[in-house]
Amino acid sequence: MKVLVGLSGGVDSAVAAYLLKKQGYDVTCCFMRNWDSYANNDIAGNPTIFDDQCPQEQDYADAKKVADQLGLPLQRVDYIKEYWDDVFQTFLSEYKKGRTPNPDILCNKYIKFDKFYERAMDLGFDCVATGHYADTLTKNGFTYLTRSKDQNKDQTYFLCQVGAEKFAHTLFPLGKIEKPEVRRIATELHLESVASKKDSTGICFIGERNFREFLSNYLPSQEGDIVDVDTGKVIARHMGVLYYTIGQRKGLNINHIKGPWFVVGKDVQKNILFVCHTSRRSWLHSDACLVKDINWLLPDQNEIPEHCTAKFRYRQKDQDIQIEPIDETSALVRYPQTVASVTVGQEAVFYDGMKCIGGGTIEQVYQDGVDLNEKIIQAGEVRS
Repeated sequence: MKVLVGLSGGVDSAVAAYLLKKQGYDVTCCFMRNWDSYANNDIAGNPTIFDDQCPQEQDYADAKKVADQLGLPLQRVDYIKEYWDDVFQTFLSEYKKGRTPNPDILCNKYIKFDKFYERAMDLGFDCVATGHYADTLTKNGFTYLTRSKDQNKDQTYFLCQVGAEKFAHTLFPLGKIEKPEVRRIATELHLESVASKKDSTGICFIGERNFREFLSNYLPSQEGDIVDVDTGKVIARHMGVLYYTIGQRKGLNINHIKGPWFVVGKDVQKNILFVCHTSRRSWLHSDACLVKDINWLLPDQNEIPEHCTAKFRYRQKDQDIQIEPIDETSALVRYPQTVASVTVGQEAVFYDGMKCIGGGTIEQVYQDGVDLNEKIIQAGEVRS
Protein backbone atom coordinates (compact mmCIF):
# COMPACT_ATOMS: atom_id res chain seq x y z
CA MET A 1 0.00 0.00 0.00
CA LYS A 2 1.18 3.49 -0.85
CA VAL A 3 1.16 5.78 2.18
CA LEU A 4 1.78 9.53 2.40
CA VAL A 5 2.98 10.36 5.90
CA GLY A 6 3.03 13.87 7.29
CA LEU A 7 6.61 14.49 8.43
CA SER A 8 6.73 17.51 10.73
CA GLY A 9 10.36 17.61 11.80
CA GLY A 10 9.48 16.13 15.20
CA VAL A 11 10.25 12.76 16.74
CA ASP A 12 6.71 11.34 16.60
CA SER A 13 6.19 11.61 12.85
CA ALA A 14 9.79 10.47 12.23
CA VAL A 15 9.26 7.22 14.13
CA ALA A 16 5.83 6.82 12.50
CA ALA A 17 7.52 6.94 9.08
CA TYR A 18 10.13 4.41 10.19
CA LEU A 19 7.52 1.99 11.54
CA LEU A 20 5.52 2.17 8.31
CA LYS A 21 8.60 1.38 6.24
CA LYS A 22 9.50 -1.48 8.60
CA GLN A 23 5.98 -2.89 8.19
CA GLY A 24 6.41 -3.02 4.43
CA TYR A 25 4.42 -0.01 3.24
CA ASP A 26 5.49 2.03 0.22
CA VAL A 27 6.17 5.25 2.15
CA THR A 28 6.49 8.81 0.89
CA CYS A 29 6.95 11.68 3.35
CA CYS A 30 5.45 15.15 3.06
CA PHE A 31 6.32 18.30 5.00
CA MET A 32 3.60 20.94 5.40
CA ARG A 33 4.42 24.62 5.90
CA ASN A 34 1.32 26.47 7.05
CA TRP A 35 2.53 29.70 8.63
CA ASP A 36 4.64 32.66 7.51
CA SER A 37 5.35 35.01 10.41
CA TYR A 38 6.29 38.03 8.30
CA ALA A 39 3.44 37.65 5.80
CA ASN A 40 0.96 37.13 8.65
CA ASN A 41 2.21 40.02 10.83
CA ASP A 42 3.22 37.61 13.58
CA ILE A 43 5.59 40.05 15.29
CA ALA A 44 4.55 40.92 18.87
CA GLY A 45 4.87 37.95 21.19
CA ASN A 46 7.04 36.00 18.71
CA PRO A 47 10.31 34.99 20.42
CA THR A 48 11.91 33.75 17.18
CA ILE A 49 11.03 36.61 14.81
CA PHE A 50 14.64 37.81 14.58
CA ASP A 51 16.30 34.38 14.43
CA ASP A 52 18.55 33.68 11.45
CA GLN A 53 16.36 30.70 10.53
CA CYS A 54 12.64 30.59 11.22
CA PRO A 55 11.34 27.54 13.14
CA GLN A 56 9.42 26.25 10.12
CA GLU A 57 12.59 26.09 8.04
CA GLN A 58 14.46 24.40 10.89
CA ASP A 59 11.66 21.85 11.10
CA TYR A 60 11.94 21.24 7.36
CA ALA A 61 15.70 20.74 7.67
CA ASP A 62 15.14 18.25 10.48
CA ALA A 63 12.48 16.42 8.46
CA LYS A 64 14.82 16.28 5.44
CA LYS A 65 17.55 14.68 7.58
CA VAL A 66 15.09 12.06 8.82
CA ALA A 67 13.81 11.25 5.33
CA ASP A 68 17.37 10.96 4.00
CA GLN A 69 18.44 8.68 6.86
CA LEU A 70 15.39 6.45 6.35
CA GLY A 71 15.85 6.43 2.58
CA LEU A 72 12.41 7.88 1.94
CA PRO A 73 11.34 10.54 -0.57
CA LEU A 74 10.20 13.87 0.89
CA GLN A 75 7.68 16.23 -0.66
CA ARG A 76 7.02 19.76 0.54
CA VAL A 77 3.74 21.65 0.32
CA ASP A 78 2.64 25.11 1.48
CA TYR A 79 -0.86 25.59 2.88
CA ILE A 80 -0.19 29.09 4.23
CA LYS A 81 -3.23 30.67 2.55
CA GLU A 82 -5.50 27.75 3.42
CA TYR A 83 -4.40 27.81 7.04
CA TRP A 84 -5.02 31.56 7.25
CA ASP A 85 -8.44 31.35 5.58
CA ASP A 86 -9.84 28.20 7.20
CA VAL A 87 -8.06 27.89 10.55
CA PHE A 88 -6.73 31.25 11.67
CA GLN A 89 -9.64 33.44 10.56
CA THR A 90 -12.03 31.09 12.36
CA PHE A 91 -9.73 31.23 15.39
CA LEU A 92 -9.79 35.05 15.39
CA SER A 93 -13.53 35.36 14.77
CA GLU A 94 -14.20 33.14 17.78
CA TYR A 95 -11.91 35.20 20.00
CA LYS A 96 -13.68 38.38 18.88
CA LYS A 97 -16.87 36.92 20.34
CA GLY A 98 -15.12 36.28 23.66
CA ARG A 99 -15.00 32.54 23.03
CA THR A 100 -12.05 30.14 23.34
CA PRO A 101 -11.50 28.04 20.19
CA ASN A 102 -9.09 25.14 19.76
CA PRO A 103 -6.74 25.70 16.79
CA ASP A 104 -5.40 22.12 16.85
CA ILE A 105 -8.89 20.76 16.19
CA LEU A 106 -9.40 23.28 13.38
CA CYS A 107 -6.02 22.39 11.87
CA ASN A 108 -6.79 18.67 11.79
CA LYS A 109 -10.21 19.32 10.29
CA TYR A 110 -9.21 21.79 7.56
CA ILE A 111 -5.54 21.07 6.81
CA LYS A 112 -4.22 17.63 7.77
CA PHE A 113 -7.42 15.72 7.03
CA ASP A 114 -8.76 17.94 4.28
CA LYS A 115 -6.11 19.60 2.11
CA PHE A 116 -3.35 17.12 2.92
CA TYR A 117 -5.68 14.11 2.79
CA GLU A 118 -7.18 15.15 -0.55
CA ARG A 119 -3.70 15.73 -1.98
CA ALA A 120 -2.76 12.18 -1.03
CA MET A 121 -5.87 10.71 -2.62
CA ASP A 122 -5.40 12.82 -5.79
CA LEU A 123 -1.81 11.55 -6.11
CA GLY A 124 -2.93 7.93 -5.91
CA PHE A 125 -1.95 7.08 -2.36
CA ASP A 126 -4.01 4.45 -0.55
CA CYS A 127 -3.67 6.01 2.90
CA VAL A 128 -2.32 8.93 4.85
CA ALA A 129 -0.45 8.57 8.13
CA THR A 130 0.45 10.93 10.96
CA GLY A 131 2.36 10.83 14.22
CA HIS A 132 -0.76 11.30 16.32
CA TYR A 133 -1.19 9.18 19.42
CA ALA A 134 -4.46 7.59 18.35
CA ASP A 135 -5.66 4.30 16.91
CA THR A 136 -8.46 2.83 14.83
CA LEU A 137 -10.68 -0.23 14.98
CA THR A 138 -12.62 -1.59 12.00
CA LYS A 139 -15.81 -3.44 12.81
CA ASN A 140 -18.61 -4.46 10.42
CA GLY A 141 -17.05 -2.36 7.67
CA PHE A 142 -16.80 0.85 9.73
CA THR A 143 -13.54 2.28 11.06
CA TYR A 144 -13.81 3.78 14.54
CA LEU A 145 -11.36 6.26 16.03
CA THR A 146 -10.01 4.81 19.29
CA ARG A 147 -7.71 5.96 22.05
CA SER A 148 -4.02 5.18 21.93
CA LYS A 149 -2.17 2.84 24.25
CA ASP A 150 -0.34 5.83 25.74
CA GLN A 151 -3.22 7.41 27.65
CA ASN A 152 -1.02 10.28 28.79
CA LYS A 153 -0.35 11.32 25.19
CA ASP A 154 -3.66 10.30 23.59
CA GLN A 155 -4.67 12.89 20.96
CA THR A 156 -8.10 11.68 19.88
CA TYR A 157 -9.51 14.87 21.45
CA PHE A 158 -7.92 16.87 18.62
CA LEU A 159 -9.24 14.50 15.92
CA CYS A 160 -12.92 14.69 16.83
CA GLN A 161 -13.88 16.95 13.90
CA VAL A 162 -12.26 14.80 11.20
CA GLY A 163 -14.78 13.27 8.78
CA ALA A 164 -15.58 9.73 9.91
CA GLU A 165 -14.94 8.30 6.45
CA LYS A 166 -11.31 9.49 6.52
CA PHE A 167 -10.23 7.02 9.20
CA ALA A 168 -10.69 4.06 6.85
CA HIS A 169 -7.76 5.51 4.88
CA THR A 170 -5.63 6.71 7.80
CA LEU A 171 -2.84 4.97 9.69
CA PHE A 172 -1.67 5.88 13.19
CA PRO A 173 1.59 3.94 13.63
CA LEU A 174 2.07 5.21 17.20
CA GLY A 175 -1.32 3.97 18.39
CA LYS A 176 0.02 0.92 20.16
CA ILE A 177 3.30 2.24 21.60
CA GLU A 178 4.16 4.78 24.29
CA LYS A 179 6.22 7.95 24.11
CA PRO A 180 9.36 6.59 25.86
CA GLU A 181 9.47 3.81 23.25
CA VAL A 182 9.25 6.40 20.48
CA ARG A 183 12.24 8.27 21.93
CA ARG A 184 14.15 4.98 22.30
CA ILE A 185 13.55 3.99 18.67
CA ALA A 186 14.68 7.40 17.41
CA THR A 187 17.85 7.18 19.50
CA GLU A 188 18.64 3.64 18.30
CA LEU A 189 18.19 4.79 14.69
CA HIS A 190 20.56 7.72 15.34
CA LEU A 191 17.94 10.22 14.17
CA GLU A 192 19.89 13.01 15.84
CA SER A 193 17.81 15.83 14.36
CA VAL A 194 14.71 14.69 16.27
CA ALA A 195 15.62 12.07 18.90
CA SER A 196 15.97 14.55 21.76
CA LYS A 197 14.09 17.44 20.15
CA LYS A 198 11.58 19.12 22.44
CA ASP A 199 7.93 18.33 21.66
CA SER A 200 6.15 21.13 19.83
CA THR A 201 3.88 23.24 22.01
CA GLY A 202 1.80 26.34 21.52
CA ILE A 203 -0.51 26.99 18.59
CA CYS A 204 -0.69 24.32 15.87
CA PHE A 205 1.88 25.09 13.13
CA ILE A 206 2.59 28.50 14.67
CA GLY A 207 4.47 27.53 17.82
CA GLU A 208 5.11 28.99 21.24
CA ARG A 209 4.02 32.59 21.70
CA ASN A 210 3.37 35.10 24.44
CA PHE A 211 -0.31 34.56 23.82
CA ARG A 212 -1.62 37.96 24.87
CA GLU A 213 1.02 39.79 22.81
CA PHE A 214 0.43 37.44 19.88
CA LEU A 215 -3.30 38.14 19.84
CA SER A 216 -2.60 41.89 20.00
CA ASN A 217 -1.21 41.61 16.44
CA TYR A 218 -4.76 40.93 15.26
CA LEU A 219 -7.14 41.95 18.07
CA PRO A 220 -6.09 45.29 19.58
CA SER A 221 -6.25 45.42 23.37
CA GLN A 222 -9.02 47.41 25.03
CA GLU A 223 -8.62 47.90 28.76
CA GLY A 224 -11.61 47.46 31.03
CA ASP A 225 -12.80 46.62 34.52
CA ILE A 226 -12.30 43.39 36.43
CA VAL A 227 -15.36 42.96 38.64
CA ASP A 228 -15.84 40.69 41.65
CA VAL A 229 -19.08 38.87 40.79
CA ASP A 230 -20.03 38.57 44.49
CA THR A 231 -19.70 42.26 45.38
CA GLY A 232 -20.05 44.03 42.04
CA LYS A 233 -16.93 46.02 42.90
CA VAL A 234 -14.20 46.86 40.42
CA ILE A 235 -11.04 45.31 41.87
CA ALA A 236 -8.58 45.63 38.96
CA ARG A 237 -8.18 46.41 35.26
CA HIS A 238 -7.80 43.96 32.40
CA MET A 239 -6.04 44.26 29.03
CA GLY A 240 -9.07 43.13 27.01
CA VAL A 241 -11.72 40.51 27.79
CA LEU A 242 -10.82 38.59 24.63
CA TYR A 243 -7.42 37.69 26.09
CA TYR A 244 -8.77 35.72 29.05
CA THR A 245 -10.40 32.32 29.40
CA ILE A 246 -12.81 30.82 31.93
CA GLY A 247 -11.01 29.31 34.90
CA GLN A 248 -7.87 31.40 34.37
CA ARG A 249 -6.15 32.44 37.60
CA LYS A 250 -2.74 33.71 36.45
CA GLY A 251 -2.04 37.06 34.83
CA LEU A 252 -4.96 38.88 36.46
CA ASN A 253 -2.72 41.26 38.44
CA ILE A 254 -5.02 41.26 41.46
CA ASN A 255 -2.22 41.60 43.96
CA HIS A 256 -3.76 43.94 46.54
CA ILE A 257 -6.45 41.46 47.65
CA LYS A 258 -5.47 37.98 48.79
CA GLY A 259 -6.65 35.33 46.35
CA PRO A 260 -6.35 33.41 44.24
CA TRP A 261 -8.99 34.81 41.90
CA PHE A 262 -10.54 33.02 38.93
CA VAL A 263 -12.09 34.28 35.69
CA VAL A 264 -15.74 33.17 35.70
CA GLY A 265 -17.46 35.24 33.01
CA LYS A 266 -17.30 37.98 30.39
CA ASP A 267 -19.53 40.79 29.22
CA VAL A 268 -17.99 41.32 25.79
CA GLN A 269 -20.33 44.20 24.92
CA LYS A 270 -19.44 46.21 28.03
CA ASN A 271 -15.83 44.96 28.13
CA ILE A 272 -16.14 43.64 31.70
CA LEU A 273 -14.27 40.63 33.05
CA PHE A 274 -15.92 38.90 36.01
CA VAL A 275 -13.89 37.02 38.61
CA CYS A 276 -14.58 35.13 41.82
CA HIS A 277 -12.52 34.59 44.93
CA THR A 278 -11.17 31.09 45.57
CA SER A 279 -13.69 30.72 48.41
CA ARG A 280 -16.54 31.22 45.90
CA ARG A 281 -15.53 28.79 43.17
CA SER A 282 -19.08 27.51 42.78
CA TRP A 283 -19.37 30.19 40.07
CA LEU A 284 -17.07 28.02 37.93
CA HIS A 285 -19.26 24.92 38.15
CA SER A 286 -21.91 24.02 35.61
CA ASP A 287 -24.17 20.98 35.32
CA ALA A 288 -25.10 21.04 31.62
CA CYS A 289 -24.08 22.53 28.29
CA LEU A 290 -25.43 22.90 24.78
CA VAL A 291 -23.11 21.38 22.17
CA LYS A 292 -23.51 22.20 18.47
CA ASP A 293 -21.83 21.26 15.17
CA ILE A 294 -21.26 17.74 16.50
CA ASN A 295 -19.27 15.49 14.20
CA TRP A 296 -20.42 11.98 15.06
CA LEU A 297 -17.82 9.26 14.50
CA LEU A 298 -20.36 6.46 14.35
CA PRO A 299 -21.89 4.48 11.46
CA ASP A 300 -25.40 5.21 12.72
CA GLN A 301 -26.68 7.85 15.12
CA ASN A 302 -28.80 5.17 16.72
CA GLU A 303 -25.53 4.04 18.28
CA ILE A 304 -25.22 7.26 20.30
CA PRO A 305 -25.24 6.06 23.91
CA GLU A 306 -27.40 7.88 26.42
CA HIS A 307 -24.69 7.59 29.06
CA CYS A 308 -20.98 7.87 28.23
CA THR A 309 -18.06 10.14 29.08
CA ALA A 310 -16.71 13.42 27.76
CA LYS A 311 -13.70 15.66 27.93
CA PHE A 312 -14.44 19.39 27.90
CA ARG A 313 -10.76 20.21 27.46
CA TYR A 314 -7.62 18.28 26.61
CA ARG A 315 -5.89 16.54 29.56
CA GLN A 316 -9.13 16.56 31.53
CA LYS A 317 -10.20 13.31 33.17
CA ASP A 318 -13.22 11.64 31.64
CA GLN A 319 -16.47 13.11 32.95
CA ASP A 320 -19.64 11.01 33.21
CA ILE A 321 -22.36 12.57 31.05
CA GLN A 322 -25.82 12.03 29.68
CA ILE A 323 -26.46 12.98 26.03
CA GLU A 324 -29.89 14.26 24.97
CA PRO A 325 -29.82 14.71 21.17
CA ILE A 326 -31.69 17.75 19.86
CA ASP A 327 -31.07 17.16 16.16
CA GLU A 328 -28.40 15.45 14.04
CA THR A 329 -25.61 17.85 15.04
CA SER A 330 -26.59 19.25 18.43
CA ALA A 331 -27.29 17.90 21.89
CA LEU A 332 -27.85 18.90 25.48
CA VAL A 333 -25.14 17.33 27.62
CA ARG A 334 -25.88 16.86 31.32
CA TYR A 335 -23.40 16.18 34.15
CA PRO A 336 -25.23 16.54 37.49
CA GLN A 337 -22.02 15.96 39.46
CA THR A 338 -20.95 19.40 38.04
CA VAL A 339 -17.71 20.19 36.21
CA ALA A 340 -15.54 23.29 36.62
CA SER A 341 -14.57 25.69 33.83
CA VAL A 342 -16.61 24.26 30.97
CA THR A 343 -15.98 27.00 28.42
CA VAL A 344 -18.00 28.33 25.48
CA GLY A 345 -16.09 27.90 22.21
CA GLN A 346 -14.11 24.91 23.37
CA GLU A 347 -14.82 21.35 22.29
CA ALA A 348 -16.83 18.68 24.08
CA VAL A 349 -15.46 15.33 22.93
CA PHE A 350 -17.44 12.15 23.62
CA TYR A 351 -16.12 8.68 24.44
CA ASP A 352 -17.69 5.25 24.71
CA GLY A 353 -14.94 3.31 26.44
CA MET A 354 -11.94 3.34 24.10
CA LYS A 355 -13.94 4.71 21.17
CA CYS A 356 -14.00 8.43 20.42
CA ILE A 357 -17.55 8.79 19.15
CA GLY A 358 -17.57 12.48 18.20
CA GLY A 359 -17.26 16.03 19.35
CA GLY A 360 -18.77 19.48 18.94
CA THR A 361 -18.49 23.10 20.03
CA ILE A 362 -19.77 24.19 23.43
CA GLU A 363 -22.33 26.93 22.71
CA GLN A 364 -23.89 27.58 26.11
CA VAL A 365 -23.09 26.52 29.64
CA TYR A 366 -25.80 26.10 32.30
CA GLN A 367 -26.08 26.09 36.07
CA ASP A 368 -29.45 24.96 37.43
CA GLY A 369 -31.08 25.47 34.04
CA VAL A 370 -29.83 29.05 33.60
CA ASP A 371 -27.16 30.30 31.19
CA LEU A 372 -24.19 30.59 33.54
CA ASN A 373 -22.51 33.56 31.86
CA GLU A 374 -25.78 35.53 31.83
CA LYS A 375 -26.31 34.63 35.48
CA ILE A 376 -22.82 35.96 36.28
CA ILE A 377 -23.37 39.19 34.33
CA GLN A 378 -26.70 39.81 36.06
CA ALA A 379 -25.26 39.04 39.50
CA GLY A 380 -22.39 41.48 38.96
CA GLU A 381 -24.75 44.22 37.77
CA VAL A 382 -27.23 43.74 40.63
CA ARG A 383 -24.50 44.01 43.24
CA SER A 384 -22.71 46.99 41.68
